[in-house]
Amino acid sequence: MDSIKDLMPIIIVIGFFQLVVLRQPIPNLADLLVGTMLVVVGLTLFVYGLKTGLFPIGETMAHGFARKGSIFWLLAFAFALGFGTTVAEPALIAVADEAAKVAAAGNMIENTEMAIADYANGLRLTVALSVGVAILVGVLRIIKGWPLHFLIIGGYAGVVVMTGFAPPEIIGIAYDSGGVTTSTITVPLVTALGVGLSSSIHGRNPLTDGFGLVAFASLTPMIFVMGYGMLL
Repeated sequence: MDSIKDLMPIIIVIGFFQLVVLRQPIPNLADLLVGTMLVVVGLTLFVYGLKTGLFPIGETMAHGFARKGSIFWLLAFAFALGFGTTVAEPALIAVADEAAKVAAAGNMIENTEMAIADYANGLRLTVALSVGVAILVGVLRIIKGWPLHFLIIGGYAGVVVMTGFAPPEIIGIAYDSGGVTTSTITVPLVTALGVGLSSSIHGRNPLTDGFGLVAFASLTPMIFVMGYGMLL
């Protein structure tokens, strides 16, 4: 029922514009209803999986590393978590593949399967590397107690500066890369890591210190991808 309530605004918007504004019948209504029910079931299982699996394991590992007291292994885990979850992000895979095809069609790279695959893989690895660095810096911020807004403002200042030097063809892809990284796989684990770590460190507030890692994960890909475009 919660999933149905969450999806109801989307259903109402689509139905209103289809029936009232466009004044056209809904095509393939039976398939649409079946698909909607599949989405409801999928969303229900996904949310249940977050509550029972991803959030607990992220918080548990954060507590474990805090008790271990090794900053090196904590930072190594933060980088590996950011890199691993991002490189497997379905949205990033889709955007990287589409960007490679468009780049080939625009004669920016050779229009061969190998060149397209190399470009897409390079873009994916660049974004994954950037998120790994972002989570590492975010965890270090929680440990050291650095103000979040200084890092965010400095990061976006770097985005603005690099936008003036990056090739125009890569800027849109870079900006989109920041959004696709904060999706279904990355966000739950990263959020759980931040909250769990801040809860384990004396003097840290989970509400004020535990959040902000996702902001880093959406910021650094823009810088790294623009650098990737400048190098290529």
